[in-house]
Amino acid sequence: MRVPFLNRAPRVNVVRLQGAIGISSRAGAGGLNDAALAPVLERAFVKGKPQAVALAINSPGGSPVQSSLIASRIRRLADKHEIPVHAFVEDVAASGGYWLASAADKIWADECSVLGSIGVISAGFGLPDFIARHGIERRVHTAGRSKSQLDMFRPENPEDVARLQILLDEMHQIFIDQVKTRRGARLTGDEETFTGAFWLAGRAQELGLIDGIAHLAPKMRALYGDKVRFQTFGTRTPFLRRFGLSAAGLTGDALAAVEERAAFQRFGA
Repeated sequence: MRVPFLNRAPRVNVVRLQGAIGISSRAGAGGLNDAALAPVLERAFVKGKPQAVALAINSPGGSPVQSSLIASRIRRLADKHEIPVHAFVEDVAASGGYWLASAADKIWADECSVLGSIGVISAGFGLPDFIARHGIERRVHTAGRSKSQLDMFRPENPEDVARLQILLDEMHQIFIDQVKTRRGARLTGDEETFTGAFWLAGRAQELGLIDGIAHLAPKMRALYGDKVRFQTFGTRTPFLRRFGLSAAGLTGDALAAVEERAAFQRFGA
């Protein structure tokens, strides 16, 4: 005899983390950020009293701050509700994308998934000669000797570069500490782990960055039973964006899409 509420199948709530991280601050634009994901994650950890939360990750990275905020929120919720978290990497979990994966208790990937890129990058353009050739004069007035730094229309200042390098190194160490804290003894200590290099899943497993090769549904069934039920949670796509449009304008959406596509292509995805 089936007794209601006592013979319920185990439940795994799935959160999709798709796209570049913090790529746009405009309302309704693409990309992952903590503010948009907060209510999604809150629901995923409580709705239906799940036995586990699975993160389906496909991200080339992005903002270090947003990566840290999202990963920290996942850990707080996991600890509060005492629910295990499994990350499943699809095409890419690189840089900030791997930061998100590191919030999980276990990380799984497809054999062809790209993982790693544990580093920090700052990139831009320098156009001082271009504007000079066209008779354009750059005028900047500041109060504070260091207020104007790394101006793309001025020659690069070695002091500015040195200050930026300090910030990048400090941020890189914070990223390294996150990975070491979360992966612990599973890391092999290989020198290349934190160089910013990236690998396919097999090598990532050898380095201790993932726990194995597996796909979401079969792995969760193996762990929680063949009758496990899934429910997927994710940020809602605004109505106009479903048709490639946005109330904020086509140009901004197009630029955001190009930027995100370029981020994925760095990893061959």
